[in-house]
Amino acid sequence: MARIAGVNIPTGKRVPIALTYIHGIGRTVAMQICEATGIAPNRRVNELSDAEVLAIREHIDANLTVEGELRRTAQMNIKRMMDLGSYRGLRHRRGLPVRGQRTHTNARTRKGPAKAIAGKKK
Repeated sequence: MARIAGVNIPTGKRVPIALTYIHGIGRTVAMQICEATGIAPNRRVNELSDAEVLAIREHIDANLTVEGELRRTAQMNIKRMMDLGSYRGLRHRRGLPVRGQRTHTNARTRKGPAKAIAGKKK
């Protein structure tokens, strides 16, 4: 089992699909990694040599922000917005949708389960 960026990559899958198991790498970036390292996209992870796995690992370390560092950066950006008191920061602080979605109905994922209001039914 190959281990890249602290994540165990599934061995039976094709290389671009397996790389998407790393947080911060999607299909497009995975294909770009394959091109940059010279690995055919139709090869499986268990067919890779140690040198090829090392080449992938070094390319990711040198050129991409992934996993813990990416999560930490995102959390720091959210915390900065909350500290500034920006509109987006206030929405994060209140646990409401941040990107302009309606909240009169829907938004249950962000708001949590519906709470009954006493005296509402008439």
